[in-house]
Amino acid sequence: MKFENILAEVDGFGRFQVRTILLMVIARITLPFHFLLNNFIAFIPSHHCDISSLEDGGVFSNLSQTEKLVVSIPFQQDGTPESCLMFAEPQYHLLLNSSNITDLTTVSCQSGWVYNTTVFKSTLATEWDLVCDKKRVNRATATIFFIGVMLGAAIFGYLSDRFGRKRTLLVSYVTTTFFGFASAFSHNFPMFAVTRFFTGLGISGISIITVVLNIEWVDIKRRTAAGIFLSMDWSICAALLPVMAYFVNDWRYLAATATAPLFIAMIAWWWIPESARWLISNGKVNSAHFYLKKCAEVNGREQFMTDLKPEVLSRVILVENENKKYSYLDLVKTPRMRRLAILTGIVWFAVACTYYGISFNINGFGLNIYLTQFIYATIEIPAKAFVFFTLNKIGRRPSQAGSLILTGLCIFSNMFIPEEIGWYRTVVGALGKMFAEAAFTIVFLYTVELYPTVMRQNGLGYCSFMARIGVSISPLIILLEEAWLLLPSIVFSLVAVVAGLSAFFLPETQNIRLPEIIEDVELTRRRSISTSEERAPL
Repeated sequence: MKFENILAEVDGFGRFQVRTILLMVIARITLPFHFLLNNFIAFIPSHHCDISSLEDGGVFSNLSQTEKLVVSIPFQQDGTPESCLMFAEPQYHLLLNSSNITDLTTVSCQSGWVYNTTVFKSTLATEWDLVCDKKRVNRATATIFFIGVMLGAAIFGYLSDRFGRKRTLLVSYVTTTFFGFASAFSHNFPMFAVTRFFTGLGISGISIITVVLNIEWVDIKRRTAAGIFLSMDWSICAALLPVMAYFVNDWRYLAATATAPLFIAMIAWWWIPESARWLISNGKVNSAHFYLKKCAEVNGREQFMTDLKPEVLSRVILVENENKKYSYLDLVKTPRMRRLAILTGIVWFAVACTYYGISFNINGFGLNIYLTQFIYATIEIPAKAFVFFTLNKIGRRPSQAGSLILTGLCIFSNMFIPEEIGWYRTVVGALGKMFAEAAFTIVFLYTVELYPTVMRQNGLGYCSFMARIGVSISPLIILLEEAWLLLPSIVFSLVAVVAGLSAFFLPETQNIRLPEIIEDVELTRRRSISTSEERAPL
């Protein structure tokens, strides 16, 4: 008798599973808020030098604001004032003839900057004057956060397999809450960078543990539906984020608002069950029996559990050594696990790199920041329907490969659309975002199905680590536009296509029992279960 047989008997996707998902969604609301928060809090509004230092109480003071700008700041070809240069002294003759200013001496801003606050009341840039030569700070803040996410994936992946899903999830809740609010009250940029790093570290645990806990409580037939259902919270809340940012346009309040749902999540945590799979694989059969009994009671299947004794569960998952503690080294000790780690690492790197490469470049597709972010988020909802259809019809492997290749093609095509045609660029960009989101949705479910229970969180932690390397690099890839405007798009499209081809070498997992131990991966990777096997008698 296998664990899937037991899940089928207690209803593998009943009220118990739905309740568990909804309890975890409370914390997952914060995922898109924090992962995409940098687009708003690090926004650099239009700005020019503060010219108050030129006030002399004479002629300059009697000029209108427009005239003051003309005589104080050189203008660019598009008619806007230079952001980081000013004249050393007022050039009054420019009021009569402003056509020749090439020989005039300019200096860097002497008294700070004046910002356009019509979009945001306050951002990191306006708070600490992170502009001009410091424009890279916009990308650096995202990189710092995702380095934290990257390390958090490795740390919480190991801790979850070592100490359990539920206990480690609470640690991630507390870490994210504390440092999320600490970032909102930072006194300077270095303090903000440190707190954002630890916020990313904590929120990584929420991201990977909730996915595994969800899939480990669902039977074979409903794994696809459960995975898509859980991922819908990302799309809905990503669409809510620009609406929230529009009304909460001070970066400190916005960061605090993005963290606030975790207070409710910590209360809801008490009703989240531990993974029965993990408990059995670690010899904790009595605890596993307790949670399975709870599941049966909520789902109306109490009769089945009256005949299932705890000692029976010890034979459900056969582990050679219950006291063995698995680590990341076990990913490379055996041939198929090593091959699996290499291929999933490539796919995760590319999925995250291209997804966030598009997400971080929301100013580059022709519309304002709020509308573009909203379109990119809402387009993910039909992407989930597309994923649900393809996963059931053609399987995990071709869906993963196809979504990555289509993402790369959309990014590549957008290089040839002129910026003047903003709507067309936005449409193609949104399609690329849709396929990128489809790839992200698939890869979480696919990876959970590929790795065995004893290594599932380690495997997902490693993959998430590789993904966050991709995320951390994506802002740096965008900076390549300083060398050649089209270079970032070329790099992102190549990364997506190469990973799509790599995905074809992964095994298919549709309608296949979740592996429990490493030997299942090495010896019985392709074993499928029929409906009759699922409901085999005790």
